[in-house]
Parts: sequence; structure tokens; C-alpha cells
Amino acid sequence: MKLGRIIIPRHIYILPSFSLPTSSSIRSFQPSPNHLNLNLSFPVRKRATIRSMSDSIETGVPQRRSLYPPIEPYNNGILKVSDTHTLYWEQSGNPDGHPVVFLHGGPGGGTSPNNRRFFDPEFYRIVLFDQRGAGKSTPHACLEENTTWDLVNDIEKLREHLQIPEWQVFGGSWGSTLALTYSQSHPDKVTGLVLRGIFLIRKKEIDWFYEGGAAAIYPDAWEEFRDLIPENERGSLVDAYHKRLNSDDLETQYAAARAWTKWEMVTAHLLPNDGNIQKAEDDKFSLAFARIENHYFVNKAFFTSDSHLLDNIDKIRHIKTTIVQGRYDVVCPMMSAWDLHKAWPEADLKIVGDAGHSANEPGIAAELVVANEKMKAFVG
Repeated sequence: MKLGRIIIPRHIYILPSFSLPTSSSIRSFQPSPNHLNLNLSFPVRKRATIRSMSDSIETGVPQRRSLYPPIEPYNNGILKVSDTHTLYWEQSGNPDGHPVVFLHGGPGGGTSPNNRRFFDPEFYRIVLFDQRGAGKSTPHACLEENTTWDLVNDIEKLREHLQIPEWQVFGGSWGSTLALTYSQSHPDKVTGLVLRGIFLIRKKEIDWFYEGGAAAIYPDAWEEFRDLIPENERGSLVDAYHKRLNSDDLETQYAAARAWTKWEMVTAHLLPNDGNIQKAEDDKFSLAFARIENHYFVNKAFFTSDSHLLDNIDKIRHIKTTIVQGRYDVVCPMMSAWDLHKAWPEADLKIVGDAGHSANEPGIAAELVVANEKMKAFVG
């Protein structure tokens, strides 16, 4: 089988879904006349070879693509960031390594032990924390003093508390929104960015997912989400859910939170993930996830314009950045990653051809590991 030459713009790598040898087999592969001739070179200024999902993309040198083994934190704590809020934080990996901060999604999603596994624990000092109202931070699901700018200030307070001069920033979905906002506010504190599932929190993105666009792909799940709201309130489902998520009746809050959370969990993977969907039945998780998400969306992320993040790209244009985007991401559709790429062509855009939204999809997880591996050479 011979593949023809393909023209791909600089800094874009489209990852195919067909199968080629695994990374372990490629490491030991020696060409011979008996092997098929695979012409996989590309006429682009940056040498790029499109390989299978199990080999490197940019340099032709095999790189790690699998998650690192589970690890435990070497310390953790609680940081009081206001009279109302405290944040849970933890550190794992190498105490003397290069610092990286993981920004979770939602907002309201919180962190999990699996988040540590995207990073080489011998190289990185891995910092995780739960944003206001999420995970182990308190008060749980609290919306008071909970804005994007409060979170940006919290990241700085945590950096100073941990005595970290500068760090790499890693974030997906809402985490990509927060990573961009933080970096634009404090570009001198950021050594590099790894972003996934780009969410610029524009009206067209909210409308796509919460006002009927994604229903074209998931009509069955959409009806369950929509039907909690009476027909006469469906002019804005975000507003209708806001009313219920802030009801004086806790059971009304829980019912709305379960429906809101299930809609996102059902659509977050290319193929259904029952474990992810079951998270919607955890009332504690879903209440924080739904209340805080909805609070930010109703308030347009507390930005002054719909294009705030794109308008401020010049502040971070110099920062080494990789963007990983699933082609079939329904939650944060690829239009946002593409708009970001057009505004910021200096950043590397990796399009995973057989993935949706979740960082735990195999192709997405592999590219996030690769991005962190490449960043090691840049920051080390």
C-alpha cells in the first residue's frame, strides 16, 4: 500500500484512525525489501510524518504515548483564598521537578487521581487543585465569590503559596478556558501550555450544546435533558435550569443537577462510557458540576465580550503551546479549536480523528502525554 503526498498547513497534525504498528514494534523495525513501502513524508516546512496512533508525530522518534502508572501525592493541603472559600491542593511526582498545574473542567468538575497520569512523575512537579466549590474545596457547590477572575487570582495565590516562580499550565474543556485566561493575565508565569477540547465560552458554543444544536447528534439524550423543563420555559434552557439549580428546594436542585450532568456525560465520549454516565447519579458531584457550570454560562464567564479570549491572543502568542482536539467532540465542537488556531497559528494543533471530548479517550490521552513529553525538552 503506498500513500500519496498530502499537504497539511504548518502546525496542524491530523491523526488518522487506521492501524499501523505499535510504538514498541516501530522501535525495533528494520526496513527490508519484503516490507510494504509506506511513503509517509509530507512537504511542509516543519518535518512531519503522520504515523499511527501509537507513534510520534513531529520528529519521527518514538515517544511515550501511554499514561503513566498511578501515583499518590507526596503532600497536600487546604489554602484559604477568601473569607468564604478554601481550596484543596496536592502535589505529586518530583518535588524538584518542573512545575505543572492541572486545571480541571466544568467548571465544577473537580480533580481525580487519574489526572496525575498525564505527566512524567520523574520530570514534573505535578500540582492539582479543586476550583472554588468543586471537589474537596469548600463550601461545596457555592456560587458566592465564584467568578473566572476569582479563579485566576486563586491560581496565583496557590503558585505563591507553593513558592513556584513559574509553571507549565495544562487544561481541557473549561480548563482550557481558564488556562487561556490565566495565561493572558500572567504570561510571565507560564512556561508552556497544553490545551484540550477548546472552549472559548462564546454564545454560539453555549447555544450549540444547551439550546438544541447537539440534539441533531444525540436526539434521545437531548429529549431527556429538555423534557425536565416545561414547554413554556424552553426559550432558554440555560435560564430555565438556572432557576431550578438555585431553587430553595434541595430536591429540585438535585433533579436539575442530575439531568444537566447526565446530558454532558452521555455526550462526552465518542462511544458511550457507562462509568462516566453514572457520575450523574452522584448527587454531590452533579450538584457542584451543574450549579457552577450553569452559573458561569449565565454570566458569560464574567467576560466583557464574547470574543475576549481571541481578542487577547497577542499576550500569549510567544508561549509554547499544543492544542489537542477530538474531531468528533460534541461538547466543545472543533469550530472553537479551529477559530483559536486561525487566531494563533504559532500553536501546534493536533486533531485526533477518532475521538470525542473526554481526556480519557485513548487518542486524546495519548496526544496529551506526547505533548507533555515534548514540553519536557522545551522547558528542561
